[in-house]
Formats: sequence, structure tokens, C-alpha cells
Amino acid sequence: MTKAIMIQGTGSNVGKSMIVAGLIRACVQRGMRVRPFKPQNMSNNAAVTTDGGEIGRAQALQARAAGVEPHTDMNPILLKPQSATGAQVIVQGQIAGHQEAAAFGKNKAALMPAVLESFARLGETCDLIIVEGAGSPAETNLRRGDIANMGFATAAGVPVILMGDIDRGGVIAQIVGTQAVLDATDTAMIKGFAVNKFRGDRSLFDAGRDDIAQRTGWPSLGVIPWFEAAHRLPAEDVMDLPSRARSGGAGVVIAVPRLPRISNFDDLDPLAAEAGVDLRVIMPGAPLPADADLVLMVGSKATIADLAAFRAEGWDIDLAAHIRRGGQVLGLCGGYQMLGRTITDPHGIEGPPTTVQGLGHLAVDTVMAPIKHLSLKTGEHPESGTTLSGYEIHIGETNGPDCARAWLQFAGRPEGAATADGHVQGCYMHGLFSSDAFRTAYLGQFGIASTLNFEAGVDATLDALALHVERYFDVDLMLSLARDI
Repeated sequence: MTKAIMIQGTGSNVGKSMIVAGLIRACVQRGMRVRPFKPQNMSNNAAVTTDGGEIGRAQALQARAAGVEPHTDMNPILLKPQSATGAQVIVQGQIAGHQEAAAFGKNKAALMPAVLESFARLGETCDLIIVEGAGSPAETNLRRGDIANMGFATAAGVPVILMGDIDRGGVIAQIVGTQAVLDATDTAMIKGFAVNKFRGDRSLFDAGRDDIAQRTGWPSLGVIPWFEAAHRLPAEDVMDLPSRARSGGAGVVIAVPRLPRISNFDDLDPLAAEAGVDLRVIMPGAPLPADADLVLMVGSKATIADLAAFRAEGWDIDLAAHIRRGGQVLGLCGGYQMLGRTITDPHGIEGPPTTVQGLGHLAVDTVMAPIKHLSLKTGEHPESGTTLSGYEIHIGETNGPDCARAWLQFAGRPEGAATADGHVQGCYMHGLFSSDAFRTAYLGQFGIASTLNFEAGVDATLDALALHVERYFDVDLMLSLARDI
């Protein structure tokens, strides 16, 4: 019989995704078959699955912690923000349309059958499902039709552990206040609490922990110290993006413009892990650094809007100066599209139908099309003779003279484009730098000798996280609270 338990948070970014990954790895090490599940996620940092869909990056990491391939059933509803009020809606891995926030709020309950279907199907493959909530159940204005937190927990009969974040302060009010605003049915689903991100002497919070237990009637499953190696794991939330940087270090300077709808920024993780890389995430209001060796333009969920934002920051001027100085530029996916001559959106995928001028550093043109390319691929970098793996997740076709200088090959076909001098390159493939041989060859042109085994480092960090969780979180109590589904 499969059991399930759900970790909900008192707010966003309290560390739910990381702790769930640690719990999954810990339970796997106990000999259990475990699967992650998040009913509804909101992120532009997506992963491509082997069944041809996309899910949130955190669930892909949690699948890795479980030792299985990611599957669309692990995250049946994914919202990918395209504007301040609207998002692309992904249902069981595939595009189901675009909705404004108000419309989604009214219609989200209609997605519950798909959520429960994926949950039931996932339960046929394992002994335990650890479910991750989204945001906070205390947002009572979102409770009606909820599919992400208590709406799911009550519909599926899954008990909840509530996690607070002491690092941001007020954790007693976070947890006790959540109980205060929930109705009796929802409150009954919560079986315990935990406190995350503690720094210093944990004994100093013993009285606080006991106060929460006394006020709520819930047992404590632990006070979990800050996990120092968290930055070594792929991040999903864009709020974590600055932590990817290693600014101030020695070596090759790689500048990454931080655009409003930046996506798939896990491309930066292997570079951030390199001791010889000074990775700088350039925030709005700051110029692209004049000492940059490489400007890396990563993906975007709204290429045309982010191109306008790039120009509004004056980064187009900085980039042109960088190229005149002989600096190198690499555009991935949306960044690749921006580097071309034109971007045409005849179907109005990103807004009203339009054609806009690109940055003009690559002789290519992009036409947006309704079909999304989603695939996992292996290929090679002919110049270095190295093999690599990557994934496509984009809308649009890019063609032009510079495509004749494709610098990659995937599945036997040319991929990408480059200028005649090779200083400006672009491609649609994400995940390139996770391949150690390719990354070593790529950084070698800047005089960096890499010895990093990135993938092994991620698994070692997951193992360390599992030990951390076993030490400070009552896994036995959690398993006793899990309920048959």
C-alpha cells in the first residue's frame, strides 16, 4: 500500500523544495521506493521529462533524489509567468493555454481531476509519495478552488506537516498564525510542524519550539539548521538567482543580464560551481561589466518583452561595446533569439502580432510558432570532439546565414549559429554546461583548466542533504504520520 505525506510552508521560499529532496533521498537510503509530487507549481525554470513534457525544475531534482527519471505526473500543473498578471498553463506536461491570474483563480478547480489522476497514477509506482505545497495555505483569499495546498490535501486525504522559515523572522507567528486563519477542516489535516533555516545554537530556540507546540497542539518534527551546501543544488525560484553568482572570484568573468522573465537559469549552476569562473548576475540598474570575458544571455519566457527590457537598461549599448573589444557572447534559447536580426510573432503568442528588431549580432531571424519543441538530446561539439547532452524547450524557428556556422550537432543535425570570427554564438540547447567534457573544452578557450565533475557533485550534495535531514528532522515520526492512499 502506498502512503503519502505533504510538506506545506508558511510562505514561499521557506525551503520546502530542498527539504523534500532531502527527505526523498533519506527514505530511498532506507530502502523505500519514493516519488515527489507537487500539484501546482509556478516557475519559468522547467525541466523536460522522458515522456515528452515539462515540469518544474524542483520536481526534476526531487526525482533525481529518488533515483528515477522525471515524469509529468510529478507536477501536473505548471504555471509559467509571461507577464505581471498572466501565465502559460501547462497541464500534465503540455500547453493548455494562457490565462490571466483572475481567470485562473476562477477556473483552477477544474484542474483538480487532472491533479488527482496524476497523483493516483504515481501512487502505483512506489511505496511513498512526498508532496510539496506551493506558497502558503494561510492565503485564505486563494482557498476556494485551491489545488496546491489544503484543497489538494483534503481532496486526496493527505496529512500535512507545516514548515516555517526562521531566517526571515517571526516563525512563531508564521506557524501559529497559519493555524489561526485556517478553518477546522483544513486545520485537522496538519499533523505536525518543523522550523527550517536555523542559524547558530539551536538550543536557544527550544522555548520557541515548545511554545509553538503548546499553542497549536502539533508535535515538532525538528528545527533544521541552515544547509550550507544548498547553493550546489539546482535552484527553481528566481529569488535564488543571485546565490548562483561567485562575484569577486578569480578567473574568467562571465556576466549574465538578469531579465524580468529569465528562465532555465539552471544553465548557470555548473559554471557557478567552477573555481576558475567569476560568475556575475547583473541586476537592473547596473551596466554590463567592461572586464567581462563572456556575456551569457540565458533563456526567457517572454523574449520580445525581455528584449525591450534589455534595451531599456542600456545593455544593448554595453553589449555592442563588449563585442567591439573582442569579448565573446553566447545566447541560449531566448538569448539566442534576441541576438538575431528580427523576431516575428505572427500568431500573437507573446502579445499582439508583431515583428521587432533584434540586437543584430547574429545574421539569423526568428519566427514564433504555436508548436513548442520539447525534447532531450545528445550531441557533440565538433571543434573539441566532445560529447554532450541537452534539452530543447522553446517556441520558434531560427534561420539565417550564420546558421551555416552551426557549432553543435544534435541527433545528426546542425544546431546553433555563429559569426565568422566565432565571437558571437547562439543555440537552442539548454543544459550544455552540465556535460563535463564540453564545459572543460569551452572554458579552456579562456585559459581555465576545469577538473569539476558536476553531476557527481550534485549527487554528493543530495547525500549530504539526506544526512542533514536525518539528523535534524524526525523522519520516523513523518513516516508514522503518512497515510495510505
